[in-house]
Amino acid sequence: MTVPFTLESLPTLSRSTVDRQETLRTNPERLISKWSEARVVLLDDTGRTPVAEGSSSLAARKAIDFGTEPPADAVFLGEWEDTDYWSLPGRPEGDVDTVQMSGSWGVVEEVPRVDGEIWVELRGYGDQLDDTSAGLFTTAQALRHWRRQARFCTRDGSPTNLIQFGWASKCEAKGHEEYPRTDPAVICLVHDQDGVNGSHVLLARQPVWPAGRYSVLAGFVEAGESLEGCVSREIREEVGASVTDIRYLGSQPWPFPRSIMLGFTARADRSAPLVPADGEIEEALWVSRDEVRAAFRNSGRSTPTPIAGGASEIILPGNSSIARVMLKAWADAEE
Repeated sequence: MTVPFTLESLPTLSRSTVDRQETLRTNPERLISKWSEARVVLLDDTGRTPVAEGSSSLAARKAIDFGTEPPADAVFLGEWEDTDYWSLPGRPEGDVDTVQMSGSWGVVEEVPRVDGEIWVELRGYGDQLDDTSAGLFTTAQALRHWRRQARFCTRDGSPTNLIQFGWASKCEAKGHEEYPRTDPAVICLVHDQDGVNGSHVLLARQPVWPAGRYSVLAGFVEAGESLEGCVSREIREEVGASVTDIRYLGSQPWPFPRSIMLGFTARADRSAPLVPADGEIEEALWVSRDEVRAAFRNSGRSTPTPIAGGASEIILPGNSSIARVMLKAWADAEE
């Protein structure tokens, strides 16, 4: 019996093992006492962090190398196996060269390399990390973006100082406290009405993407809007399709700069005309399950995957994206 498809695995950036509960970061005596045995995740100005070449773990540094106590800009990430993890700004130093590696969407990028370590970015390398490292890197990246946007109080405009070891800010004028924000966004895999899971999936391409790059549809939740209402509105706005049977699949943090992607699936009539939103969607088309399966087989190869709808190939979303997990689960399901 065919059943509705579900995600086969956790999205890459949803994996985490560390304990990050508030009672840990609001206990300065405990954090300071464990600093000498803690580890530090470095992030450079572009959000890259070092890993040993070929490794699935972050190349975390010894905290004691940065002083006897946490520096003012240190951010507590959590505890794992009795070790505290922190984040600090850093950059490649010494005899730095570059190496080419596959980045987001499979695009080849040049990244810094020094002393057997490469400095990688989260989108391109997140899927190659173990669960603990993926969670640490994602959290560090999210807090880094927030710190850059939280320098002034949103109530009175006065400068702010970080408190709770990077998890809150307090303004100098009135003492207002603010906390890291997360913007909810829906991402929806729309399939047709054939069988339980459909025979075709709706893919689209933004104008700024190169030819061949496609993904499922997504958009931000608006004020006063439910998640299901957002799914229905975004699909209608972006491609003119009306959806039914909206169903939740899973979620993934997406700290670029501060989103949480809430994954859904829905059904739509494949015979109805698609109307791509001007300036937002360059192209939208229905793609068969066999074509999506072929695209997965060809991922990372030079051979393009032809599409019956007229495009020359499919370039699937990057391995760190929940969109790829959703598409893989749908492709592996039975109609």
